[in-house]
Amino acid sequence: MTVKAWGAHAADQPIVALDIQRRAPGPHDVQIEIAYCGICHSDLHTVRSEWPGTLYPCVPGHEIVGHVSAVGGEVTGFKVGDTVGVGCMVGSCQHCAACEEGLEQYCEQGMVGTYNGPTADAPGHTLGGYSQRIVVDEKFVLRVRHPHDQLAAVAPLLCAGITTYSPLRHWNVGPGKKVGIVGIGGLGHMGIKIAHAMGARVVAFTTSESKRQEAHALGADDVVISRDAEQMKAQRNSFDFILDTVAASHDLDAFTSLLKRDGTLCLVGVPEHAHPSPSVANLIFKRRAIAGSLIGGIKETQEMLDFCAEHGIVANIEMVRADQIETAYERMLKSDVKYRFVIDAATM
Repeated sequence: MTVKAWGAHAADQPIVALDIQRRAPGPHDVQIEIAYCGICHSDLHTVRSEWPGTLYPCVPGHEIVGHVSAVGGEVTGFKVGDTVGVGCMVGSCQHCAACEEGLEQYCEQGMVGTYNGPTADAPGHTLGGYSQRIVVDEKFVLRVRHPHDQLAAVAPLLCAGITTYSPLRHWNVGPGKKVGIVGIGGLGHMGIKIAHAMGARVVAFTTSESKRQEAHALGADDVVISRDAEQMKAQRNSFDFILDTVAASHDLDAFTSLLKRDGTLCLVGVPEHAHPSPSVANLIFKRRAIAGSLIGGIKETQEMLDFCAEHGIVANIEMVRADQIETAYERMLKSDVKYRFVIDAATM
């Protein structure tokens, strides 16, 4: 079937309207009419070949919310009319140790990304959510339980939400824990909301005094200006866990020194240039750790969506039309959005 979409034909060309082909639903497939698709920094980096391996035409988008319009004959978990989501992956090998543990994001054969991943469908790689419709194996479709009027703001949960929820969950964030969130952007604002809902004491780190009030409004108990040496010194040896969402090279020692013994600094932002090498002594003498985390598996992503629905958590968004995607990209590069852009698929 022919579907309207927006994508790029080359790294040096803009996002434009184009027609793409979607397969007819197979026995285990769910066909989804897309209502909203979030815009992620990953989309921009991939479209412009700032990350290696981009295949063209490239149709980005892995923060998808929509409604089921058809199901294959053997689908049991979804029916026409259901409100559903699709996140960063649409396939995995399903038989390696990671997949068997419900950690498809760490598939040993490589997960299949919602866009730019290998597929038998034309043109040979997956095409994402900047489109009217998508067809996905039911194993990678998620149920959305938020109210209808929140669906646009649910879309970024499929990437920003699970990227922050997964490490917070893995390191047992909750009551009695002091947790830091570094950066108050597309990822960081979700980290603050989720950690607060988990019952932790949440401290937001920002370089800008102007963001203090915003951080408190998001759920932070305290705000620390990371450029203020005295404020940072006052926080030493006090954190159980710090989630670093900043996607720019910076000094990790400034934050590892704030951890208690056995505390962990977890990185989820991918910088263009490597971070300066951290001090080994800073880790050894308190048995501190620096770790990283990807998204979550399908089971955990569903858990995250249900948790957010229960606690009324959605992303802070700005809606854009499909013909405004390039403008949104340029504004993203300037951090001129609070805090995520979402495309109204009705404008495709």
